[in-house]
Amino acid sequence: MKVELLAVGTELLLGDILNTNSQYLAKKMAESGLNLHFQTVVGDNEARILESLENAFKRCDMVITTGGLGPTDDDITKETCAKFFNKNLILDQYSLDKIQTIFSQRNIRMPEINKKQAYYIEDSKILENNFGSAIGCYLETNGKHLIILPGPPSEMIPMFEEQVAPYLKSMQNETFYSNYINIFGIGESSVNEVVKDLLSLSNPTLAPYAKDSYVKLRITAAASSENVAQVEINKLKKEVYSRLGDYIFSEGNQSLEEVVQEKLEKHKYTISTAESCSGGLLSAKLVNLPGISNTFIEGIVAYSNSAKVRTLGVPEDVILKYGAVSKETALYMARNVALINNTDVGISTTGIAGPGNDSTGKPVGLVYIGLYIRGKEYSQELNLFGNRNKIREMTTLYALDYLRKKL
Repeated sequence: MKVELLAVGTELLLGDILNTNSQYLAKKMAESGLNLHFQTVVGDNEARILESLENAFKRCDMVITTGGLGPTDDDITKETCAKFFNKNLILDQYSLDKIQTIFSQRNIRMPEINKKQAYYIEDSKILENNFGSAIGCYLETNGKHLIILPGPPSEMIPMFEEQVAPYLKSMQNETFYSNYINIFGIGESSVNEVVKDLLSLSNPTLAPYAKDSYVKLRITAAASSENVAQVEINKLKKEVYSRLGDYIFSEGNQSLEEVVQEKLEKHKYTISTAESCSGGLLSAKLVNLPGISNTFIEGIVAYSNSAKVRTLGVPEDVILKYGAVSKETALYMARNVALINNTDVGISTTGIAGPGNDSTGKPVGLVYIGLYIRGKEYSQELNLFGNRNKIREMTTLYALDYLRKKL
């Protein structure tokens, strides 16, 4: 079954509100085994909504609308859909009573215009709204399916989960199940090259895409049950792991910092950080994690050369000989921050984030990561590119990934 998502709302069209509903529903279509072919955004205008419905039903079997069910005069989705199918709108007394109760509980008189939210399209099935006042509805006519959902995600998502998703699932003999593999340290095009021959598989399928600074691989299988699907997914996953190895840092939604935290806790290691070019971003990534206080002891931002000498004990002659941006300085920073705080792990960053080269001519993007783990020392040289903020962010991620691998 081919599906189109139709998001209604001038505020969406103008970019005043982010269209998270379509992102959410797109994922749900894949999980339900439905083929999402188009996504459309249209303003609160009857003629244009009618035109969008006309186009959508010419090319798809099902249209799911979101938005335009509010109590104001420009909320016209339900009314326009009824006009498109030449159906009447019918008042549902039960829904009206619920809306009136919401207002009475707040000691507010219900404006007459709110009554419109209790109407549904003739011959349709009512979708109750347990988190708001506007009901949705589901209409099937002449082989075409229309699902009308409210715009606020706090209302749309539970309505879909509780009432729409089970119905969509029942329409399919097979359901789609997906696993995600997260990759760092290799670009999307390089990942594509490594798994190129696997991208043509039909079931399960493999698809790469970039997300923020990571690359994700999605493995999707269509099957009659999750167990059957997972068997096929695991076969392909094993092949992917054999090809990409250490570039894979997690599955699902687990971030790099969460993987690092998990490994530190497993070893019962404590950690401290010494940052120059990343300016506290590494510490911030760790501090964002619940429970990190069991592991993370202190973060020091030693940006200037004098701070590296005074606070971290980096010898002046080391900086004079090798420079602040050097393997030697990075190692002193990592070792000394661990010794100062009596932690098992010390990690440091020092580099040139730009916009210009340093006084010695070292290029923008040159970064060194220093790592100290219980007496053992490691360093990594990076040559990054991008603007200042991009280099700082990538330095942080590479530092986490380097620590992950060494742990």
